[in-house]
Amino acid sequence: MHRALRLFFVVALASAAAAQRPTQLHIHFIDVEGGQATLFTLPSGESLLIDTGWAGFDGRDAERIAAAAKRDGVSRIDTLVVTHYHADHVGGVPAIAQRLPVRRFVDHGPTVESGAQPTALFNSYTAVRDKAEHVVARPGEALKVGDLELRFVSAGGELTTNALPGGGQPNALCADYKPKDADPTENARSVGMVISYGQFRMLDLGDLTWNKEHDLVCPNNLLGTVDVYLTTHHGMNISGLPALVHAVRPRVAIMNNGARKGGTPEAWSTVKNSPGLEDLWQIHSAVAGDAHNAADMFIANVDESSGNELTIAADRDGSFTVTNPRNKQTKRYAKK
Repeated sequence: MHRALRLFFVVALASAAAAQRPTQLHIHFIDVEGGQATLFTLPSGESLLIDTGWAGFDGRDAERIAAAAKRDGVSRIDTLVVTHYHADHVGGVPAIAQRLPVRRFVDHGPTVESGAQPTALFNSYTAVRDKAEHVVARPGEALKVGDLELRFVSAGGELTTNALPGGGQPNALCADYKPKDADPTENARSVGMVISYGQFRMLDLGDLTWNKEHDLVCPNNLLGTVDVYLTTHHGMNISGLPALVHAVRPRVAIMNNGARKGGTPEAWSTVKNSPGLEDLWQIHSAVAGDAHNAADMFIANVDESSGNELTIAADRDGSFTVTNPRNKQTKRYAKK
C-alpha cells in the first residue's frame, strides 16, 4: 500500500476511535438504604466515590457500589471522599476497599465524637485510609479528579469565606432565618463541595446542618447556582435550609433518603418549592411522606428495600439526563 494511503487509513481509524470514546460523566446515586454512596465515573476511566454506605448486611452496600463500578468498566476508586464519620457514610469503607482498591482518601481530619462505637467506627476507617494517600479537605481549596473539579465549601466545622464563580450576590431569603440549636456532632463537620464537569455543577453538602448552611449563603450566597442538588442530610428537617436551597436554584434535586429515613415533609416541600426546580427525584418513596413524595416515575424504589439507583449522564456543556433504571424512565435537561 502506498505510504500516503496507509497514513490516511491510520488517521481515519484514529479519528473514528476518538469519536467513539465516551464523553459523558456518569453519576450513580447508589441505594444504601438511607445513607450515602455516590459514584462518579469519567470518560478517562477515573473515578470518584463520595461515602460508602453502611457496614454489615452481608456487604450489601459495597456490593451495590462495586456492581455500578463494574457496569462502567471501573476497577478502582481513584478518590474516595468521606464526608463525615457516621455509620451510614463511612461504615462501608473496609468492605469497599476489599472489592476495589482506593488510591486516595479525602476527609475532614479527626473525629469529634467519642465513646466506644464512634471510636471503633473511626478506627476501622483509618486502618484502611492510612494505607493510601490521604488529603484533608480545606474550605476554599479545590481538588481535581481527572476532569472533575471539587471545590470544598465546608469541612471540619469551617466554611469557605470566598464566593465561588457565579456566587457572592446578596441573599434576600436570609431575612426569615431562625437558627436551630448548635450541632456538636460530626454532621456539622461534613465535607461539602461543589462538583464541576465543564459547565455542569452539582452540590453535595453531606449531612451539614441548618446553622452551617445559613453561613454559606447569608448574607451573601457564596455558592452561586447549580444544576443538581443532592439533598442535604437525606432530606431531614434539621438540614435543607430554605435560604440555601432556594438560593442555589437547582434544576434537579436528588433525595438520597431511605424508606423510613429522611424525606421529611418539611425538607421535601422546601426542595419542591425551590425557584427554577424542574424535577425532584427520590431514591425511596418515603413511607411517612404521604403526599410528600414525587410521582412514581421519579422514584427509584417504591417498596422498602429494592436496591435500585438513580443515574445521571452529564455533558460538559451543562446538559444532562437522569435515568430511573427501575422503570426505564429517562428525562433530558438541555443546557442553559
